[in-house]
Amino acid sequence: MSNDPAVEIRGLVKRYGTKTAVDGLDLTVPRARVTAVLGPNGAGKTTTVETCEGYVRPDAGTVRVLGLDAAADAEALRPRIGVMLQSGGVYSGARAVEMLRHVARLHAHPLDVDTLVERLGLGGCGRTPYRRLSGGQQQRLALALAVVGRPELVFLDEPTAGLDPQARRATWDLVRELRSDGVTVVLTTHHMDEAEQLSDEVAIMDAGRVIAHGSPEELCRGGAENTLRFTGRPSLDLASLLKALPDGTQAAELTPGAYRVTGEVDPQLLATVASWCAQHGVLPSSLSVERHTLEDVFLELTGKELRA
Repeated sequence: MSNDPAVEIRGLVKRYGTKTAVDGLDLTVPRARVTAVLGPNGAGKTTTVETCEGYVRPDAGTVRVLGLDAAADAEALRPRIGVMLQSGGVYSGARAVEMLRHVARLHAHPLDVDTLVERLGLGGCGRTPYRRLSGGQQQRLALALAVVGRPELVFLDEPTAGLDPQARRATWDLVRELRSDGVTVVLTTHHMDEAEQLSDEVAIMDAGRVIAHGSPEELCRGGAENTLRFTGRPSLDLASLLKALPDGTQAAELTPGAYRVTGEVDPQLLATVASWCAQHGVLPSSLSVERHTLEDVFLELTGKELRA
């Protein structure tokens, strides 16, 4: 397997009339990893992904996919990538499994269709025309169509939108198996827990640019320090507690008997707080470590206001 990135974007610009959808975007996607692209509505996620898929030509910049130019070499790339669009891409009158078998026959070494149908719960609607499928069934069929050809790289645009919990978990398992098999996955999602669970890398976009990029752990650690909270009797001697804690740590009584310790929260700090409580006759009724979630970081970076 090549060590070159699966996707390498440099200075991508795409305009629609007077609106700039993507504004000088840089992004690198490593191979055999899951990269989640997050962003509020209008951030440029779909335009970026569609440019990588060869559906949209950039106004400026370069987009290389599997070492090839995404636009100029689109025909050569087509057999090597899988694409799951937000909607559409399937003939409305086509029966679900017939469509899947047709697409499988277009590839040299497709996945076993019957196994894929069973895994994604499509058996009961195999003869149903696409237009009569429920929204969740259409999503599952679109996912099956994207992966049946054993692509080297697969783009999944909102893969679990509208799915029930069982189908969502089945989709997660399939994405993990793709990664284990060496497939590169690029997914867009509005589900922060999905990105946190599945992705090795996260790129957060806003206003047509990548504003943060790293693993979920790196982004959550960089967004804010961890927090330790405990409850005990009111008005504890926090000056004494701070002397026992590492330099730079802060402690505060938020409400009577409710305490917060912030700093580099690690097992040693947790043990120090517990030991201090024992030495001062304090029996905490609760002791917990909190950390920023990916959703917290996302909202800090992009704001909490609704986007049109």
